[in-house]
Amino acid sequence: MPKILVVGAGISGTTLADCFAKAGYKVTVIEKRNHIAGNCYDYKNEHGILMNQYGAHIFHTNNTRVRKYVEQFSEWVPWEHKVIGNIKDTYFPIPVNMDTINTLCNTNLKTEEDTKQWLKENTKTFETIENSEEVALSRVGPVLYDTIFKDYTFKQWAKHPHELDKSVLERIPVRTDTNPNYFNDTFQALPKYGYTEFVKSMLNHSNITVNLNTEYEHSMSREYDHVFYTGPIDQYYAAAGYPKLEYRSIRFEIETLPIDEYQPNSVVNYPSANEPFTRIVEYKHFLNQHAPGKTTIVREFTTAEGDPYYPVPTKENQELFERYKALSHHNSNVMFLGRLANYKYYNMDQAILAALEMYDCFMVS
Repeated sequence: MPKILVVGAGISGTTLADCFAKAGYKVTVIEKRNHIAGNCYDYKNEHGILMNQYGAHIFHTNNTRVRKYVEQFSEWVPWEHKVIGNIKDTYFPIPVNMDTINTLCNTNLKTEEDTKQWLKENTKTFETIENSEEVALSRVGPVLYDTIFKDYTFKQWAKHPHELDKSVLERIPVRTDTNPNYFNDTFQALPKYGYTEFVKSMLNHSNITVNLNTEYEHSMSREYDHVFYTGPIDQYYAAAGYPKLEYRSIRFEIETLPIDEYQPNSVVNYPSANEPFTRIVEYKHFLNQHAPGKTTIVREFTTAEGDPYYPVPTKENQELFERYKALSHHNSNVMFLGRLANYKYYNMDQAILAALEMYDCFMVS
């Protein structure tokens, strides 16, 4: 039976490792960090609060196959994720809905028809949408674009919305009712015991060996019949001498306070340029955690330095990625998957589905 090497113990690599192991392959998973689960990794702090080390993660999907797959490894607790914005101590729902417009635009919309009419009168029309600024202007209009999206997007990406691919702001829906939920998916949930335990269960197979604190070296490919690489593709091909792809990272500022609750919601975004951070996450809200007299908040600051989290979707970066992708066609035993290797913003369910489909293709090839 061929030997498989999976580089990276995040969601993408772990899904693939599980599939191959169940098919009888011997799989080695290497991970440069000192823990499994990639950016989903979570842990309990000294007060017993379950924290995501790399930012809050909410699992959501409309895909039946993905849902059935993840339900093998954990009990899931339903969670309808709600995000609110804060500008000068005024709270409002994000994504934009009827209540958002009433709060920020001093309107008195009462029905969906009122909201549709307001949007029709206040949005701009473009023959062709070319970038994220035009997406926002066409969906919510100049006032809400300036108030909610313009500065926040720059804080997040260090790019103005007109510099970013339209996909960035296309991800955010606009609602004409008062629905406060961030996602529309039919399945929205959190793993009852956390993502680390969820991934640990995925890797719990006699055919899987996991080596932490292990960097990938090109010489390793000679020891295995097939390599599946989930790291940054430009790092893999660093010797090619191409420019580096742009990524955004996050710096986390953690503070524990001697109070029961800091904010009214798990996630509060700060769209204004007046605050240097993009959001504050209070993890105690997730899974209704019990920690009397204590709460831990995390302020998030996006940065160009640090571990790569988000590919930066500009035309220039996409063209550069295509140059790296062309190099991969010459690696017959190395395949690339995941957000960093494919330079694509995947949600967790999309990452899992891409790994399942890569396994399908491999098995029929």
